[in-house]
Amino acid sequence: MGKTLVQKILSEKLGKEVEAGKIYIFPTDWVFAQDGTGPLAIKVFRELQIEKAFNPSRVVFFLDHASPPPRSELANSHKLIREFCGKIGCLIGEEGDGVCHQIMVEKYSAPGQIIVGADSHTCTSGALSAFATGMGSTDIGVAIALGKVWMKVPSSLNIHLEGRLKEKVTAKDVILYLIGALGASGATYKALEFTGEGVKSLSMDDRLTISNMAVECGAKTGLFPSDEITREYLISMGRENDFREISCAVDAPYEKKVDINLEEVEPMVSLPHSVDNVFKVKEVKNLKIDQVFIGTCTGGRLSDFTKAAWILKGKKVKSRLLIAPGSRKIFLEGEKERVWKTLIEAGGILLPPGCGPCVGIHQGVLADGEACLSSANRNFKGRMGNPEGAIYLASPITCAASALTGYLTDPRETDS
Repeated sequence: MGKTLVQKILSEKLGKEVEAGKIYIFPTDWVFAQDGTGPLAIKVFRELQIEKAFNPSRVVFFLDHASPPPRSELANSHKLIREFCGKIGCLIGEEGDGVCHQIMVEKYSAPGQIIVGADSHTCTSGALSAFATGMGSTDIGVAIALGKVWMKVPSSLNIHLEGRLKEKVTAKDVILYLIGALGASGATYKALEFTGEGVKSLSMDDRLTISNMAVECGAKTGLFPSDEITREYLISMGRENDFREISCAVDAPYEKKVDINLEEVEPMVSLPHSVDNVFKVKEVKNLKIDQVFIGTCTGGRLSDFTKAAWILKGKKVKSRLLIAPGSRKIFLEGEKERVWKTLIEAGGILLPPGCGPCVGIHQGVLADGEACLSSANRNFKGRMGNPEGAIYLASPITCAASALTGYLTDPRETDS
């Protein structure tokens, strides 16, 4: 019997066949943490009384969640991380460089790698056919020291895609639809592997969005095969030599198959306070929206803002509109394409590259009773800094259309 993508990648790294459900110790290609999880990882590393990282050029700390820091204790965490990286020689993503997951795919992640990060959305790099998964700060501290992690090999679900998305329907709608179908725990400690002819119609930005949210139904990671689209993306990042083709076998042993016809997917929305509380936008439209946020590691790429600008060009928003590019690179590209000008003229507020309002630390905390429609990945109670606020999740196109009306709006009803 052939192998799943998970089995191919992990077996190759270990130099022997691995079985789903069994525990092995795996070498890592990349280890990273961010400013919220990094201090604890550093504490664990120091408790091991090891002076050097296994390979400091393969360890990255990102200052993205509180960038720039709004409080002294967060500034002190940044100082701690900078000093640690300076001493150990690790790489650092500075304030304003962008979100860890976006920088990973731009600069570091590659097909066939094992990547562990102290952040649950590490699975974003699965779009590049890397086995990428989030772990706790303790495991990451050990991985920084030893370059190894213990892990149970997950079984895989085959998410079979056919067809092509219709206009004003996006990859965010696909993953919300899937999470709604599987449930928040429907893929706990499984891997989602995306197969089928529909995969070829999805851009790398589409794949990144889908892989990013695999964890929202409990998955360990979300993997796409590496193909010509992967190669073209790596070329665009100046990393053509990182490309290699990886795909699952036709007879791979999947635990379950889920079929999705992309042509049948409609604009979707996740209602408070659980990501799997999913509906078609047309079923629940006209809910009042006080704030719209377009950005994050899920919906903060240039294509997301370009789609929003297409909806908003020459118009004025009725809801507050916050926009935060996922990385410095995306910010510069958006400036060149004059995307920010369009969004700002529509009433948008441009925030620095980073996580921004998504984690509720600063830049867009909700008032009591307010509702935010966000292109982010989570809508848990209190996620954006106030448990008395409500968070709705949708695509950047639905976000833009709703910002125009001040109410949850099906983008297919707009004249753009």
